[in-house]
Amino acid sequence: MNGFVSFVSSGPGDPDLLTRRAADRLAAADVVLYDDLSSGPILALAEKAELIPVGKRAGRPSAKQEAVNALILEHARAGKHVVRLKSGDAGMFGRLEEELAAVRGAGLLFEIVPGVSSVNAAAAVAGLPLTRRLTARRVQYVTGADVTGKLPEDMNWAALADPKAVTVVFMGQRSFPDLAAGLIAYGLPPDTPALIAEAVTQDGQRMRRGSIAELAETLRRDGPSAAPALIFYGPLAGINDAAVELLPSAAKVR
Repeated sequence: MNGFVSFVSSGPGDPDLLTRRAADRLAAADVVLYDDLSSGPILALAEKAELIPVGKRAGRPSAKQEAVNALILEHARAGKHVVRLKSGDAGMFGRLEEELAAVRGAGLLFEIVPGVSSVNAAAAVAGLPLTRRLTARRVQYVTGADVTGKLPEDMNWAALADPKAVTVVFMGQRSFPDLAAGLIAYGLPPDTPALIAEAVTQDGQRMRRGSIAELAETLRRDGPSAAPALIFYGPLAGINDAAVELLPSAAKVR
């Protein structure tokens, strides 16, 4: 007898930001296949479940997608309620499409439980609205890395350098210096406000503000942190909030 698969969004990591439905599915699960970024206190809610780590992290040994798909199908075909616990919102840069295709192809029943994106959580922590009347009419989410970990070659530079858009870059710590150089070459001012948000709502949370030029220089000099991070740039209201750590002065940027 086939089981059931719940693709559950864990949010940024704070259990208080889980939806009630997500918490209910974890409590009812027989098996939880979880991402690295969902491996904290949220797992305590899955009291009766077998817990299986299947996370992927840049530059670290990671589960192959085919192996993750196979585990989902194996346990669901055994009649179990499988929770595939994904960080942030399951539909945001989380390989949900491949897993859905496998489940659909096997004729299994499933559901998707949406959650708080790390984007929304980071903006809330930093005290930033993502849109501003008249000056930030659009928000766009992009990935800063292709399958090789480098900046994708098919970037839409006109859209990315739009001074009226707030842009959020996922997986972009390594490639942001190259991205910033392209943005500046395409006409975006080097002093465009920027924010890097690390380990949002988790231990080690850190927010740093500056300009795209300052952030690029900082990441070029220091390299990426070990923590997961998002990068925001554009007309960000409240970016000068003193509660957010400053990046080095623009005068020090070469």
